[in-house]
Amino acid sequence: MKEQHTFFALLSRQKYINRWALMRNSREESLAEHSYEVSMLAHALCVIANTRYGRDLDANKAAVVGLYHDSSEIITGDMPTPVKYYGEEIKNAYKNVEAIAESTLLTKLPNDMRPSYEAVFRPEDDEKERYMRRLVKAADKISAYIKTIEEEKSGNTEFKTAKESTEKALQKLMAELPEVKDFMEEFIPGYGHTLDELTR
Repeated sequence: MKEQHTFFALLSRQKYINRWALMRNSREESLAEHSYEVSMLAHALCVIANTRYGRDLDANKAAVVGLYHDSSEIITGDMPTPVKYYGEEIKNAYKNVEAIAESTLLTKLPNDMRPSYEAVFRPEDDEKERYMRRLVKAADKISAYIKTIEEEKSGNTEFKTAKESTEKALQKLMAELPEVKDFMEEFIPGYGHTLDELTR
């Protein structure tokens, strides 16, 4: 009988982990939903980078990195942003915890598959890779912003401050990354519309 491995069974538990734990949500958002959205957005940002700005980024890899970007939270849970970035000491401690959790996940794979997944979890020291991963982080921020739009549209004022702080972070990213600016200007206005409005 073949050896059993639990990597994918663990990953499937993302659907049970809710984000925004400190906030009242009009609709819960699971880690699985968020990971899917970040994957889609990261791919789009890389496509924009390649088609409009002459970059040669691996959009497919960006999608996969986005899909797995919060996988450590299966073990750690979703640490609320205000706590995670409260101070340098907590931020560094949490990064260490994340790294340990990711290493633990990788041990749940067969040895022959592990290198392929290490390439997803651990960035290469390469300029294109670094830029691609910056776009994945930007996609994560855009996903958070989309959540605040949806909550606001449903009449939930709980996300007002989160929206303002996310907007501020995105303004900075838009100044540094033209792909983010393009996406925000061209695609974000559609969020919050009804299905009828979107399909007209």
